[in-house]
Amino acid sequence: MTRYAIGDVQGCYEELRALIARLKFSADRDRLWFVGDLVNRGPASLEVLRYVRALADNAIVVLGNHDLHLLAVALGGHRKRRSDTLDDILAAPDREALCEWLLTRPLAHAQRSGDRPADLIVHAGLVPQWTADKAVALAQEVEAALRTNPVAVFEHMYGDEPDRWSEDLSGMARIRYTINVLTRLRVCTPSGQIDLKLKGKPPPADSPFKPWFDLDTRRNRDVRVIFGHWSALGFVQRSGVIGLDSGCVWGGTLTAFDLDTDRAPIGMPCHGYQLPGD
Repeated sequence: MTRYAIGDVQGCYEELRALIARLKFSADRDRLWFVGDLVNRGPASLEVLRYVRALADNAIVVLGNHDLHLLAVALGGHRKRRSDTLDDILAAPDREALCEWLLTRPLAHAQRSGDRPADLIVHAGLVPQWTADKAVALAQEVEAALRTNPVAVFEHMYGDEPDRWSEDLSGMARIRYTINVLTRLRVCTPSGQIDLKLKGKPPPADSPFKPWFDLDTRRNRDVRVIFGHWSALGFVQRSGVIGLDSGCVWGGTLTAFDLDTDRAPIGMPCHGYQLPGD
């Protein structure tokens, strides 16, 4: 069995199908790990959702911020943004089935393969205080809340506070912080303070905020973390981290990486289209 991790698809269906064909993917032997953000900004989010859902047990999907935003619009009554390309999903006859499937996807997934360190897949990142086990446990708290009362979660999901981890966080503040870290994080401080407004390239060396994976105090260094979300970085491969958002929806490539052999990544260039509002 080969496990291929695939970066942020964001509605780029043609590129996804072309990439999977290039991988020579076989349902009999292979698994696909998606880092989240299957939908939004791209032209064919409905087709992407239908295709990945049909992969069934051949696909591991973690939720990204755009996936959660779709669910908040579809199930929680939140307004769409001008840049959203979700109308095809919202008007689809199988909208309910697709959203129910997406709602049951995890926010983190860990797996060990042979003698290698365990792999942990999340959409965005981890604060240094969290071990891999802690991240999975916190993700499961959010997943349970989404199953029990998704509307309540979506009512409280948006916002950048609290901005620092504490074991004393509880209720919706704890859920919001966990969601923000797992689906929106790019930079933080050694104390676990996050700044969700910092985007683009990493901040300068004199900034107190660093890319989350560059902090020496990370308690999750015993696993390999596979993530997406940060398209300005492109493909990232270094000790203990694989970053896969190479910006397909922005004209870059959709990237796949063989988690079992560490071969060079495979990229599928964007076919080209105009983003909403361009």
